[in-house]
Amino acid sequence: MWIITTLLTFLCWGIADLFYKIGNQEEGEYNHYKTGIMVGIIMGIHATIYLLFKQTSITLLDIIKYLPVSFFYITSMVIGYKGLKYLELSIASPIQNTSGVITALLLLIFFQESFDFPFYIAVIFIFIGIISLSLIEIKENKEKRIQYKKQNKWSKIFTLTILFPLVYCILDGAGTFLDGIYLDKLELISEDTALIAYEYTFLLYGIITYIFLKTKKQEFHLLKEKTKLVAAIFETAGQFFYVYAMSGNATISAPIVGSYCVLSMLLSRVFLKEKLTIKEYISIFLVLIGILILAIMDI
Repeated sequence: MWIITTLLTFLCWGIADLFYKIGNQEEGEYNHYKTGIMVGIIMGIHATIYLLFKQTSITLLDIIKYLPVSFFYITSMVIGYKGLKYLELSIASPIQNTSGVITALLLLIFFQESFDFPFYIAVIFIFIGIISLSLIEIKENKEKRIQYKKQNKWSKIFTLTILFPLVYCILDGAGTFLDGIYLDKLELISEDTALIAYEYTFLLYGIITYIFLKTKKQEFHLLKEKTKLVAAIFETAGQFFYVYAMSGNATISAPIVGSYCVLSMLLSRVFLKEKLTIKEYISIFLVLIGILILAIMDI
């Protein structure tokens, strides 16, 4: 069932988000580039193994055909990695994850789909929960904003704080919308082809970025970047499940997959001992109720 692959995507990307956060705590001007390289390497390895194991084939034309989707996804992820340098994941991730709800609305509008009443209630719950998480985090970081104002850094920090998550949301939403068209609505490409095309495109980005780091005399050691390695593995696993989730029912899968930030926040509470307020727990509860409603609709 597509709902199983949807929930597995939610799980994998929630865990990946946690390790992205841990990796973001590491110092380095080029830290976000190294994250992209690691994801590209793991996706390239997975694509090759998958290609051989499934005994399928892919052409350059397939990769080019899927390039619009790959472009939006990879660009959004690169911006997401860069954005982590300027703000806490707990703020960025909820804002970015509104893209799933936006995608569902776009698919509803353009393909004039209709669902039972519980679907709309679930989407509203998810949207309210994610937006409220963003507002709560921004409000609770008031002291940090005051400090930036005193240091005359407010203009830059504020711009980046708002800009990066919003741009990510738009690009990721566009990519997910196109995926809904490619994999589900018009079935322009198979799940296998989409997966391999995307992962090889990300590998190409990783190679180009690695060459760029070399020109900057920056070292990158695969085995020394353990946190990024774990994040990349879960990112890739999520991508594997994601294409099957979107091909099954893109309109319902999108808001569930896009809500993985709530899982990363709960994991951060358990493993990083981050504190969550009652308001945040209520917001997370709303999102989980929305996901539960959507999951039950498939049963």
